[in-house]
Amino acid sequence: MRSSLRATWLALGAIALWATLAPAGVRLSHLPPFLTAGCALLIGSLVALPWSGFQWRLAIVPATTLALGIYGLFGYHFLLFLAFQTAPAVQANLVNYLWPLLIVVLAPLFHKHSRLQLRQVLAALAGFSGAVLVMTNGQAIDADFNLGYLAALASAFIWATYSLMTQRVAAFHTAAIGYFGLVSGILALICHFTLETHVALNWSDAGLLIWMGLGPLGLAFYLWDAALKNGNAQQIGLLSFLTPLGSTLLLLIDRQEALTSLVALAGVLIVGGAWLGRTNSSKQAANDPQFEVKSAQK
Repeated sequence: MRSSLRATWLALGAIALWATLAPAGVRLSHLPPFLTAGCALLIGSLVALPWSGFQWRLAIVPATTLALGIYGLFGYHFLLFLAFQTAPAVQANLVNYLWPLLIVVLAPLFHKHSRLQLRQVLAALAGFSGAVLVMTNGQAIDADFNLGYLAALASAFIWATYSLMTQRVAAFHTAAIGYFGLVSGILALICHFTLETHVALNWSDAGLLIWMGLGPLGLAFYLWDAALKNGNAQQIGLLSFLTPLGSTLLLLIDRQEALTSLVALAGVLIVGGAWLGRTNSSKQAANDPQFEVKSAQK
């Protein structure tokens, strides 16, 4: 009982940190996305040092696993920050949180024992309907369609496929996430200095980058991993749907925006669809205990 309660609090701690990622990312949207992703990922990688007892050998993984980690951390965060820079923040954030639903829908492509059932098809339709609502503002698509929404959708796709593909590689120590972040951060900064206009950081920018790196891109990963190792993975995985709700509320408060009926409906469709699809995965979780553990690590 104590272990389960401890796991719940650890998971809620991770979720609270992740909920701050969107507001921090929006406040840094004036910075080039490669720069934001690079700095935050590098700072986040430092959390792996004390977590691994300062033994870097625990973070070493095969090249294919490292490539997968770069695909997930580098690709996801770059596209997410690009979406915040180019699309309305609340809507882009809701589209990004299609990733739990995409994990369920795409699972049969990665796991031969997984089957897409009617309930999950309905969940997919609900989630994508919500995405279409925020991407089009409830109107027909025209020349003013914001491509930033596609970046948000791509970020959701990358995180979902990364989460599913981690189940196809050899198990790795949690400290390896720091290694992923280190290499991804260096790669992002190389892209920044090569492709983007250089900018000077002020003290506010630096503080937000440090928070983003140490919190949602650092400590949150390790709290989540500890929660999954100490509690019921399926129950803890369901808590992840608090993240888009908390994130959207913090965005609205931070930007002093009112919750419109269209955004509220889109949020209900996306989060509700994800919940509907996920709760039907209990049979799969029973057959493959690692499914919930690995697919919910965000």
